[in-house]
Amino acid sequence: MLELRDVAFDYGNGITVLEHVNITVREGELVGIGGRNGSGKTTVTRLMMGLEMPVHGDILIDGVSMLGKDAAARSRYIGYVFQRPERQMFRSSVREEVAYGPQQLGMTDADVIKAVAKALADTGLTDRAGAYPPNLNRGEKQRVAIASALAMHTKYIILDEPTSGQDTEEKVRLMKLLTQLNSEGITVLLITHDMDILAQYCQRAVIIGHRTVAFDGTPQELFTKRDDLADLGLTRPESVVLSLAVKGMKYCKSMGEFQVELMKRLGGDRS
Repeated sequence: MLELRDVAFDYGNGITVLEHVNITVREGELVGIGGRNGSGKTTVTRLMMGLEMPVHGDILIDGVSMLGKDAAARSRYIGYVFQRPERQMFRSSVREEVAYGPQQLGMTDADVIKAVAKALADTGLTDRAGAYPPNLNRGEKQRVAIASALAMHTKYIILDEPTSGQDTEEKVRLMKLLTQLNSEGITVLLITHDMDILAQYCQRAVIIGHRTVAFDGTPQELFTKRDDLADLGLTRPESVVLSLAVKGMKYCKSMGEFQVELMKRLGGDRS
């Protein structure tokens, strides 16, 4: 379990960025973290990872405080995929990049080889093992960063705006991978402004607003019960807007679901 308890943060200038932030992420969840630009949603995950330190409160993993542990120490628990993943890569091949973390953990050579092979297979990168990371496309770079975390047997993976700038095919491939990893027990946290992704794939939404947690619940609750979405910098996904507009139709978390429900109704009308 990953916890933020009454966390506050500022950049040392006396201007509060976050205050009274309380979040508990349980193992096996797939959580979307949203909010308007500048709300502090990325800062929340940087605090989890140890890339920033709180001025107040505590951060715990399985009940153990992480305040004395830096990002390197926390990396054995939490993998972080930056919005520009190439910034976290420095080795000459994908295989060597993915091997770096396990090597730092002191794994034997045999265990490193085994961990890297499995991580590459799980992320669909086996055939790119010898490639130079900067030459990969953005989706492949993200998968290298994910593979690096998997090779360290991490329990949590945090991704910063993972679908930004990607076409539909790459988005679907990435979310299929993350959903599969989540089904295998990896806890996934997505920082995202893409409400379609949040609605369709996330089990839970944590929205940062007004310097704290403004909402914590299911995407369905967020999109159907909150009347302050605009104030939080959010919009309803098209599938939700359309399903709410049709009297008696169930909540639809994706356009695929909406189309299925619509066809059922049209079929019923014809009969």
